[in-house]
Amino acid sequence: MVDWTEKYRPSSLSEVRGNNKARDALAEWANSWDDHREAVVVHGSPGIGKTSAAHALASDMGWETVELNASDQRTGDVIERFAGRAAKNATLSGSSTGTSTRQLVILDEADNIHGNYDRGGSSAVTRLVKSSSQPIVLIANEFYDMSRGLRNACQEIEFRDVSARSIVPVLRDICRKEGLEFEPDALERIADMNSGDLRSAVNDLQAIAEGRDEITEEDVIMGDRDRSVGLFEFLDAVLKEESAQDALYTAYDVDETPDDLTKWIEDKVSLVYEPDELARAYEFLANADRWLGRVRATQNYSYWRYATDNLAAGVAASRDRTRGGWTRYGGAPYRSTRDKTRDTVVRKIAEKGGFSMATARREVLPYLSAVTHHCKPRELTVAMTAYYEFDTSHVSFVTGSGETTNKVQSIVEDAEELRAELVEAHAGGAFAGMEAVSATDERGAESPDAESGDDDVLNRDDTDESADDGDSTDESQAGLSDFF
Repeated sequence: MVDWTEKYRPSSLSEVRGNNKARDALAEWANSWDDHREAVVVHGSPGIGKTSAAHALASDMGWETVELNASDQRTGDVIERFAGRAAKNATLSGSSTGTSTRQLVILDEADNIHGNYDRGGSSAVTRLVKSSSQPIVLIANEFYDMSRGLRNACQEIEFRDVSARSIVPVLRDICRKEGLEFEPDALERIADMNSGDLRSAVNDLQAIAEGRDEITEEDVIMGDRDRSVGLFEFLDAVLKEESAQDALYTAYDVDETPDDLTKWIEDKVSLVYEPDELARAYEFLANADRWLGRVRATQNYSYWRYATDNLAAGVAASRDRTRGGWTRYGGAPYRSTRDKTRDTVVRKIAEKGGFSMATARREVLPYLSAVTHHCKPRELTVAMTAYYEFDTSHVSFVTGSGETTNKVQSIVEDAEELRAELVEAHAGGAFAGMEAVSATDERGAESPDAESGDDDVLNRDDTDESADDGDSTDESQAGLSDFF
């Protein structure tokens, strides 16, 4: 299921509904940027189109975009390396991609760059907006939660809540493009339910439309339910039985927070879903986790609804079919042990790939889980285990297979043997970075077939990129994308 908020994101400022005055001010800022060279802060409530407007502006101006959002680790080093590289090094005569264009740097959640988690982040952003040779848009919910120095260094544009009258045409256009019949009162009710929040209205429309050819007002009426749903009933609804809309309604009736529901789904989804379904489900769980991260950072619990949309409706829509029968879900997720294992796995992936923990957790880990589901194919699982130096608990976490099974234990043993063979063959060479160079020097005139099979399996990333300078590690790389 494609997220409709992304599928129907405005491609031009003229398509941004509501906030006409702010939209015009943003266009004026861009058109006159060469004269003032100031950054701009676009601020307002969640879900009203601030980030979409920034991307639409870039499209109108023919600018490339570079985005750092709230889910990434906000240290000064990350901001300097990621946003600073785009803003300072790209020039009019040639951007980072070799084209003659500007790059618009979009920094989302700029009002949450503070505290120990974002060591040096606020001062790094302030330095960046003062010295940038590229236009910068800062996105914030609360303008005055930003530091005074950062506020004073930027222009300010306020986006206001989107009226229900402006939301209805957006929903109507989406229905027509999706071939959905609708009652006008149904769309008006969705707009009224989500007062001011366009993104949430689109999410609700998508959940209600799942499996339907027509949307009526009766479909939209959710009402208050008198019963409380148990966790296992919730798991069945999401993972096996219900449509996206009904799964979402079930989630509303569970007496658990979205944080806890996400942990339950993460822990149990591999018991039910096939690899393709699992890969799609993990994308929605990553989105849910991103919104939950914003809740923790801002204490703004209105973000919970976006997390619930993804963990319930999104995961339910990820499966290809409904399923019957009984599933042994087991007990509650082993939160402390499992969380520690997950953190260790993510750290190993991040260190090996040279990118952030957020990228490792939200992009690489779901990919690894999908392509090695239940340890299949075995050769690939062994190679992954050797490359990341996983133990049985790590392999179990990634693949969904039991830690004490002979299958997992034999994979770890084979991975250790594989690593030992490589160390012996290439003693003194760095495993991931310099092995290709050192192995070539050591082999000399030896047969190219010697150990070449395992070497190639474990080191597909050892290309010319490894010889670049320190900036060659790119956040957008998923460390084993070439390896697999």
